[in-house]
Amino acid sequence: MKGLFITFEGVDGCGKSTQMRFLSEYLMENGITPVLTREPGGTVVSEKIRDLVLDIENTEMGDRTEALLYAAARAQHVEQVISPAVERGEVVLCDRFIDSSLAYQGVGRGLGVEAVMNINQFAMGSMMPDKTFFLDFPPHLAFERMSKKRVHDRLETQEEEFYILLYNGFVKLSEMYPERIVRIDASGDKYTTQDIVREKMTEILKAGGVWNE
Repeated sequence: MKGLFITFEGVDGCGKSTQMRFLSEYLMENGITPVLTREPGGTVVSEKIRDLVLDIENTEMGDRTEALLYAAARAQHVEQVISPAVERGEVVLCDRFIDSSLAYQGVGRGLGVEAVMNINQFAMGSMMPDKTFFLDFPPHLAFERMSKKRVHDRLETQEEEFYILLYNGFVKLSEMYPERIVRIDASGDKYTTQDIVREKMTEILKAGGVWNE
């Protein structure tokens, strides 16, 4: 049986990494051990690209270079981790995927959603998420949360206006792909959001024949 590929998206500071961890724990409690991974990263090669693209010292990196590096990391990730796991029938949970590129480089950097999708279609082939949880969290609150971090990577040093731009990009994507992207109200506390994600995931598993309770 083919597995499921589930991604988590949203602006930095929305809580997606926490929610992915919560969901992983919930799945394991119910007999499913998911594959946990992230982007950029997930493989030795992809993690090296991550270090390069997020290095705060790389201030001269061009927007197209950034987009291509993300696509390159994704190609390795899909080939080495995601595609094999899905083919084995496993549930893959990934912290960011294609929608981050569309929002950050397509909208945020102004390269265009279509242009960024084109280079990523070559990179990832036919591998698209079965479902994507977009954590809808107010961008001004996300910015405040991230500004309290002591250490930032290159993309976390953006101004609040960039967070708003990204948020609007994710909203646009959720409207473009309503069958795939599940918009989750993440404005409440993390446990309220956890309950919503669990409910939605249970529906997805039942519909996919993975969960037969």
